[in-house]
Amino acid sequence: MNVLYFAWLRERIGQPSEEIDTEATTVRELVDELSAREDRYAAAFSDPAAIRVAVDQKLSDFDAPLSGVQEVAFFPPMTGG
Repeated sequence: MNVLYFAWLRERIGQPSEEIDTEATTVRELVDELSAREDRYAAAFSDPAAIRVAVDQKLSDFDAPLSGVQEVAFFPPMTGG
């Protein structure tokens, strides 16, 4: 699965994307798995309320299933202007 990081998440993690193998069945489990990897991931995901997620380019929530998913993207909330 391709995992994409945008804005300050990319800065904290130190890379824009990565290809991962995971046993996670939901986005929440994926976040837990990533957070347990290293401090930089834990820092990036420390406040889930400040993170939005897209699963296969569709805005989703942390309970979204990952079965068959090709891409998960994490980014801060969008604002208008």
